[in-house]
Amino acid sequence: MPLFMDRHDVEGVTAKAVAEAHEKDLAVQDKHGAKYITYWLDEARGHIFCLCDAPTKEIAEQVHREAHGLLANHIMEVDPVTVEAFLGAIEQTPAIVTMRRGVEHSEPPPVNDGSAGSAFRAILFTDMKDSTALTRQLGDAKAMDLLRVHNGIIREALKTHQGNEVKHTGDGFMVSFASVSRAVECAVAILKAFDVYNRQNPDMPIHLKIGLSAGEPIEENQDFFGASVQLAARLCGSAQADKILVSDGVRELCMGKNLQFMNQGNKRLKGFDQPVRVYEVDWTQD
Repeated sequence: MPLFMDRHDVEGVTAKAVAEAHEKDLAVQDKHGAKYITYWLDEARGHIFCLCDAPTKEIAEQVHREAHGLLANHIMEVDPVTVEAFLGAIEQTPAIVTMRRGVEHSEPPPVNDGSAGSAFRAILFTDMKDSTALTRQLGDAKAMDLLRVHNGIIREALKTHQGNEVKHTGDGFMVSFASVSRAVECAVAILKAFDVYNRQNPDMPIHLKIGLSAGEPIEENQDFFGASVQLAARLCGSAQADKILVSDGVRELCMGKNLQFMNQGNKRLKGFDQPVRVYEVDWTQD
């Protein structure tokens, strides 16, 4: 059956209220031939996302209508391959997931106590194009100066867009965000900042590739692991210079955010059995 994701915009919504509504969906879904698999709650912005397996969009909506009357503001069909790529096996997805609020309120990120855990996040990778060749061309000292410029530009964008630097990869960054749209906006801001730098420094330009996915990575020892991390890294590796590639799920979760995406079709990425639908972010638009 088709897979649908919907979004509810409910100001002041609580985790308890959403959990109760989800239980009501589960109580009536069988007679409609539907299955509400999981949901995500962003309390800070009042957004609820539901993932449902149903014969049609209308049947998915009918379950909500009969169960509690809370109809979605938006509903769309999603690609099961893409969903599984960043959520893992759909049948194993937990029924209740609450997005952390700390980043949304500009509070310090939750302290990692070293134990494994998961929460919904956007994962972003950057990679400096031809960094090895630049080191050979410029020498170690000048290449390090260029890297410091690179690091400073990216870290300033992360600070502005509330990105959490997970690690520096030598010629790039791995970053997590609580907000998917903010992650995309940060990627756009990064490339715009480097565009300004490159026009001012045509003799020593810096070109980046960026990949972005979203899901529930496993967090352990202040690092992240799992399919969503792998997908973001593969997208970054597949991108051309000065390009941002994102998963279909990222695009869908940014609907209504005035962000422009260009369909790049299905791509085969290393480590993924099925082709993944990929989109490029048009960062040149104001």
